[in-house]
Amino acid sequence: MADTETIRVNSSYLAAGANRYSAASDWSAEGVVAFGSDANVCLWNPENPKGISSVLSQHTGHVKAVKFLPRLESDDKTILISGGDDKVVRAWSVNAQDATASYLQAVEGHTEPVNCIAALGITPAGAPTKRIFVTGAADATVKIWAYDSASQEEPFKLLQSIKTTKRFIPLALALSPLDDEANGIVLAVVGTTNVIQIFTAAATDLEFTLQATLPGHENWVRSLDFIKEKTESGSDLLLASASQDKYIRLWRIHQGTALSVLNNATGLDLSVSLTPGNKVHKISAGGTKYCIMFEALLLGHEDWIYTARWSRTADGKLLLLSASADNSLSIWESDPESGIWITGARLGEVSREKGATTATGSIGGFWTGLWSPHGTTVITLGRTGSWRRWDYNPSDDAWQQHYAISGHTRPVNGLSWAQDGSYLLSTSSDQTTRLHAQWTGTGTSPASFGSWHEMSRPQIHGYDLNCISTLGPTSSFVSGADEKLMRVFTEPKAVAKMLSCLTNSKIDISSAPDAANMPVLGLSNKAIDTANPSDPSPEQQDENLDQSSQTISTALANTTTHPPYEENLSRHTLWPEVEKLYGHGYEISSLSSSHDGKVIASACKASSLNHAVIRLFETEKWTEIRPPLQAHSLTVARVRFSSDDEFLLSVGRDRQWVVWSKTTVEKGGYEVLQQMQKGHSRMILDCAWAPVTDKRVFATAGRDKQVKFWIRNDKEFVPAGGLTEEHPVTAVDFLGELKDGKMILAVGTEAGRVVIVTLGVSDDGTKVEVVRKAALEKQLWLPGTVVQLAWRPATAEQDDKKNELAIAGEDGSLRIYEVEL
Repeated sequence: MADTETIRVNSSYLAAGANRYSAASDWSAEGVVAFGSDANVCLWNPENPKGISSVLSQHTGHVKAVKFLPRLESDDKTILISGGDDKVVRAWSVNAQDATASYLQAVEGHTEPVNCIAALGITPAGAPTKRIFVTGAADATVKIWAYDSASQEEPFKLLQSIKTTKRFIPLALALSPLDDEANGIVLAVVGTTNVIQIFTAAATDLEFTLQATLPGHENWVRSLDFIKEKTESGSDLLLASASQDKYIRLWRIHQGTALSVLNNATGLDLSVSLTPGNKVHKISAGGTKYCIMFEALLLGHEDWIYTARWSRTADGKLLLLSASADNSLSIWESDPESGIWITGARLGEVSREKGATTATGSIGGFWTGLWSPHGTTVITLGRTGSWRRWDYNPSDDAWQQHYAISGHTRPVNGLSWAQDGSYLLSTSSDQTTRLHAQWTGTGTSPASFGSWHEMSRPQIHGYDLNCISTLGPTSSFVSGADEKLMRVFTEPKAVAKMLSCLTNSKIDISSAPDAANMPVLGLSNKAIDTANPSDPSPEQQDENLDQSSQTISTALANTTTHPPYEENLSRHTLWPEVEKLYGHGYEISSLSSSHDGKVIASACKASSLNHAVIRLFETEKWTEIRPPLQAHSLTVARVRFSSDDEFLLSVGRDRQWVVWSKTTVEKGGYEVLQQMQKGHSRMILDCAWAPVTDKRVFATAGRDKQVKFWIRNDKEFVPAGGLTEEHPVTAVDFLGELKDGKMILAVGTEAGRVVIVTLGVSDDGTKVEVVRKAALEKQLWLPGTVVQLAWRPATAEQDDKKNELAIAGEDGSLRIYEVEL
């Protein structure tokens, strides 16, 4: 066998939920959005319907702050700076054309997590352009760095470190030149206190000193942003500060004295303006004097405000975008006659449930708001990790919602394809189950044809979800969670019709309920019908039910030309629960359904023989087939049915594998065929059946870094070879069909490496031989454990040489890679 080759694959779909930090996203002047997702940085062009373009993996902790450096005319690429819980600032070179990036280097200096980053490009009179960025961290320091692309030895240089008090941890930063000549620079710093610290420096020496402390806010300040009031020379500088006290404050920075700024303000009474609450703060930079005055207080939000960001329209009008935990975005503008700041547009939604929109409530509000470079699009991030997008329509003078991207926010624990490959179900520790499918139907533009999107969110749960399996050829699935029982769901008519329009899939909804809903404080999705509204069930009478089925059907009918918006996903695409399956004593660890959909096998976490049993349930009457299968002594990590359902394979943490064979039809169960007590030297984490029935073959993967192959002779399964990886092997899956008579196995490791192995059976039928071993390029690896792998079943539209592999990551990412075999 040759050494491991490198195989180039294409990303069909990348889904990852964004981190809920207000500084963890930025929109570049070239139109690329960068955001933190677990330990990754994701790149996304909202104009591209394909969604996330790249997932950048170098950080070892949550990414909390990202920022694009200003781009010079001489630059061929944009520089992105990111920081997070690993205490390291990292730099990337981003290609805006295809939203890809390459890693540059790590910039170390902080001793605690990095919370915020600000950047600035300045061109002092008669001097070359300088680019600086500032980082704030939980070590109570603010560090100023210079970036010089021409320097090969030290492109990133630490200029200054400012130590704040231990009680003051920076949460937001803002940088701006103080005048048109850029001779002075102002740095605003806020954090775990209610004041704004103002530092200034001359552009020549870049030595920042504390000049003023602005009081007024009553709680922590979360966001800062500078902008020039007008584009003309000599215009004042405006600073917006957003706080947990539910208010936004605007501050004016004027070159000169307080008297000059008041004289410039038309109709402003000096005696009224210079009240004790409106103290004039005097600062200086580079020998020039400035003053800062409180300008306006913006009222309107009902909860914490996480971000406030400026934008300027094509005609020069200033707009301020604020994102709040009250689940709304506000776009503020100054009334041209009175000068009073008013809300010109309010986007988002108002919850009907009291207390549901608080910062700690069920909806969680919006965590950040971003303007597009031209100010015609805004995006915001919610608690579910999903983005929402609105585009400005000048003909209607209104903001219209547009579909955006979504993804899991915690480890993806389970994957399961529909039997016809039409959709993929994923389930996660973020307590959601999500359905992903290709948009190939109604309303599809050429640019978006074949793009993947989250189309439904069948289950929103109160426990971490661990495993999932579709039920044979039906549009149903079963999921297992930390709650010790399994739940069975079926597709409602409203979702089926929507999927049929968007994915051109066939539907059979004769017996399906109209829709589903979840009562407040409930865990069970209730089926609701419009067929007999005169006789509603007690659940339907509950005034706390969020929406009627008629509203749900209408809401989804309106999305037949585009993927559903986030509010429809989270409220209107639930699947009704049809059954609960009891019996296990601990958290469900693994489950699988037979290919004919008639039997479900499940296991739970266990440390004894009594609990480490596999329970079988038949799906006609949903009763348990007794007795349970007893052989393992510790947690069963995976159970898999063979392609013809004749065998059931189980592997566990007790290092053994067991093959169970189907008993007579009358019994409908399985019995021990063979038990290998020391199949691996350490725990076995996954297993898979090869798609051959004449010579039965399966693979097992263990923490001993081994993948072992087992082949059946006349009587039993015997060792038939294997392969060794550098790290523990955590996931394996066989492609469901042979390619040129060969088996294709995908292997995933604890280090995030994915390997595609081509296998053949020896002429004498006793060995499984490795024909080819090819690893994905390193930039496509996951930053953490590969939790599960699943090949997409063959579809009619699929290129015979290209197969799609779904990858579930501990980093919360879900990836579908197109592999050319």
